[in-house]
Amino acid sequence: MTTRDFESRTKALIDRLKATCSAYGLGNDGNEFKIITQVFLYKFLNDKFAFELKKIDPAIRAAKHWEEAAEKFPAGEYEMLLLQLGADTAKLQPRHFISQLFARQQDADFAKRFDDTLFDIAVTNADIFAVKTAGGAKVTLFDRVSEYISDTSRRDDFCRAVINTLVDFSFEHVFTQKYDFYATIFEYLIKDYNTNSGGKYAEYYTPHAVAKIMAAILVTEKVQGVSAYDPSAGSGTLLMNLAHAIGEDRCTIYSQDISQKSSSLLRLNLILNNLVHSIQNVIQGNTILLPYHKEGTAIRKFDYIVSNPPFKMDFSDYRDSLDTKANQERFFAGIPNVPKQAKDKMAIYQLFLQHIIASLKPGGKAAVVVPTGFITAQSGIDRKIRQKLIDEKMLAGVVSMPSNIFATTGTNVSIVFIDDTNKGDVVLLDASNLGQKIKDGKNQKTVLTEDEENRIIETFNAKKAIEDFSVTVSYDQIAAKNYSLSAGQYFDVKIEYVDITPEEFTGKMQTFTTNLDTLFAESRALEKEIKKQLAGLRYE
Repeated sequence: MTTRDFESRTKALIDRLKATCSAYGLGNDGNEFKIITQVFLYKFLNDKFAFELKKIDPAIRAAKHWEEAAEKFPAGEYEMLLLQLGADTAKLQPRHFISQLFARQQDADFAKRFDDTLFDIAVTNADIFAVKTAGGAKVTLFDRVSEYISDTSRRDDFCRAVINTLVDFSFEHVFTQKYDFYATIFEYLIKDYNTNSGGKYAEYYTPHAVAKIMAAILVTEKVQGVSAYDPSAGSGTLLMNLAHAIGEDRCTIYSQDISQKSSSLLRLNLILNNLVHSIQNVIQGNTILLPYHKEGTAIRKFDYIVSNPPFKMDFSDYRDSLDTKANQERFFAGIPNVPKQAKDKMAIYQLFLQHIIASLKPGGKAAVVVPTGFITAQSGIDRKIRQKLIDEKMLAGVVSMPSNIFATTGTNVSIVFIDDTNKGDVVLLDASNLGQKIKDGKNQKTVLTEDEENRIIETFNAKKAIEDFSVTVSYDQIAAKNYSLSAGQYFDVKIEYVDITPEEFTGKMQTFTTNLDTLFAESRALEKEIKKQLAGLRYE
């Protein structure tokens, strides 16, 4: 079976799970994504366990039904098998196997048995797979999923339908696949759930083009044992692209996000992408108010940082808590004031950007998505942040992206690349005219071709100056233009020179004169008509 065939089968499995949820009244329900992602993960962990167990024991590998062979091991020998498993594999007991549930599905209270099985797996493996909150509580791997079915009389049948969907499918053939396969599957799995519809802390899904460009510009050489951080991680698209560019076994992931849903999806993404060792660093909590990752009392610093933070949000309820002496170094450019109106328009991205600068190691690199207005604002916090990046010579450059690169927001965005090692020229690149506009549901979005993505990456990394596309400028030049980071302000003004005969020149001038006379005549006629109408109004 080819990878493409298996991808189609995996998507069909996800579709069947969604259809089962819909049949039991959970279609478009707020809890549907919890069931889908957790059931999918239960199946994935079962098959990963089988795959790893077969590599360890020849008898299990040769058996027609691996579960039956595993169940025959005496308790002590079975525990020795588990000890040989890698740290990224869930430790399962025979009672946790999908085959066991399938065989017992006619038992009374099957939903309870199903839930108990998932809950037992979560508790048994909590040290590996639990996500922490900023307060130190653990969010375990699985919920009691049948309890999302409000009609208790249908819970047993729902769990039976789920098990019957899972039993004929296996992931075992694809555990040697690479990142791109799992990225595609993960995106398909969450495509209906990771939107910005509703909710104060709604997630924004970062397009792969943006994630790819950020990772390819940040990681240009082989590194080892580095840390990668996202303070507004969402479902982890940026972190996964960055980890893939570095090498999953050469980096450790750190993250924080206020959304419980995002943290759960990020955990799933880490499991799919062989980054289980980083799950302990996934934190659910408010990064701006209570940053979790610290070294003593100081903000922890990282080698690489990526982020697509929320741009506007009402944080007036804790704004004053940030305005303290302890936060002066972190929020060096200031904290936005609370407006009298439109509190939801408070520029929270300014806080994330300052937090990222404070969280960067000496010599570290970061890439941050910002509203394009940030790069040209003439005063205020935006300008102060830009001034710090220029005066302290820690900017690699800026890429201004096409409009509607995010289908969920019409805000024009740019990517700011921070690099503490760049003491030379800065690259300013205007990619706003690239891409093709397509419909995405009710929204319109711009999609870059692979060639366009590569053109941006290659131009930036080579520091090429290309007419009307990119420019390399010194820190002094940027300071002289009020710290503007807009490429267009540095492009040469071009005057077109054309050789023409005196007769052609006279003809062009006559055309201009005629056009001007026509415009003047039209304006005089319009003026007379307005005066006439005004005179009529005075006599009415």
